[in-house]
Amino acid sequence: MTESATIDTTEGRLEHLSQALDTGAADQIRHLLLNLHGSEIADLLECFPHGPREILWELVDPDDRGEVLTQVNDEVRAGLIDELETRDLVAATGSLDPDDLADILMDLPGAVIREVLRAMDKQDRQRLEVVLHYPEDSAGGLMNVDVVTVRADVTLDVVMRYLRMRGELPRNTDKLFVVDRHDCYRGALGLTQLLTNEPEQIVAAVMDREIRGILATQTDVEVARQFENHDLLSAAVVSEDNKLLGRITIDDVVDVIREDADHSLLSMAGLDEEDDTFAPVMKSARRRALWLGINLFTAFLASWVIGNFQATLEQVVALAVLMPIVASMGGIAGSQTLIIVIRGLALGQIGSSNARWLMYKELAVSILNGIGWAVVVAVISALWFSNRDIGLVIAAALVINLMCAALAGLSIPFILRHLNIDPALAGSVILTTFTDVIGFMVFLGLGTIVLL
Repeated sequence: MTESATIDTTEGRLEHLSQALDTGAADQIRHLLLNLHGSEIADLLECFPHGPREILWELVDPDDRGEVLTQVNDEVRAGLIDELETRDLVAATGSLDPDDLADILMDLPGAVIREVLRAMDKQDRQRLEVVLHYPEDSAGGLMNVDVVTVRADVTLDVVMRYLRMRGELPRNTDKLFVVDRHDCYRGALGLTQLLTNEPEQIVAAVMDREIRGILATQTDVEVARQFENHDLLSAAVVSEDNKLLGRITIDDVVDVIREDADHSLLSMAGLDEEDDTFAPVMKSARRRALWLGINLFTAFLASWVIGNFQATLEQVVALAVLMPIVASMGGIAGSQTLIIVIRGLALGQIGSSNARWLMYKELAVSILNGIGWAVVVAVISALWFSNRDIGLVIAAALVINLMCAALAGLSIPFILRHLNIDPALAGSVILTTFTDVIGFMVFLGLGTIVLL
């Protein structure tokens, strides 16, 4: 067993490459990279800062560079492209499938684009134009235009002879697509049906007409949902008039799921999944400064609310001690509702028809939790400060803030989506500001009324 065969995790490969870089073992690095898939090389390149990354990129086999460029994130890709001469870029990208080339075409220099298009045959150029016609995050942008089609009126024996004459099938082919003479999609012929039925049977007798095509204009999230719901390995992509345009395979959908998960996680901190983890310090600092500035503004807003109750705080110091409890509980409760709603919207499980029921449910949950924890906090606060009224004030403030947090967590995603703003990006900041302001205002307001 070779040494590279024993390294089967990204972490293990990362450590191995780091040691090889430290010792200058270029041949060892080249040997390891040669035995990896393009996506695995892409993962490793994203794990290194700029200096070592450029060294590794030079050692990647030229035949693998095109695949690697399609797998790395946008910012890393831009850096790798800058490291290659025009002729090397043309060689790396010229052999890519039209759908993969479409993903990175706009990132390439103009001279490279012209050379690549000039080198393509007419059929591949037409296929590329079809993919480029649709947004990257749509079914049309995801699809591969290399499909195998058959007619419904031919026998399975004819199909088998056609496949043998063709010599090979596109990657991840589990079914052939049945079309009429106008290239309209009619159904699918699974390879299992092709191989297990009598050769004299015609395609129409064994094809599956229930497998519907996916509209090219559907979003990639909707595509992933269809693959999940119907346990698909591949699916036809069709136009509005049901003409077959291409196909989507499960490997494309896995990429969509991963990118969506990365986006949901990073956007809550104001970050982008396409950012380079090892970008220069100044570039990363500039990106995060805006988000920090927004949070600073919201913090000043909460401080302004507190400042309006300065006289109350000077006389009842216990309120200042207990304030963080009210804000924190409201923030946590609101975040729970916010995440549930954002997830439901992303999965298409929440809409105008059931939003009212969800509102009642979240309000009921917040009231039950609010009353339960309000009793606990009230008892602790009353015993701590030997003042029953303080316990009552914080209990009432908790219940009110949790109810407001539930309403905010439910409504904010709908409002942001209506304004074409990603709820995952801005929802948490708005919610935190809302629960802090309401929590401080209610708590200090009740304290002013009851304790002074």
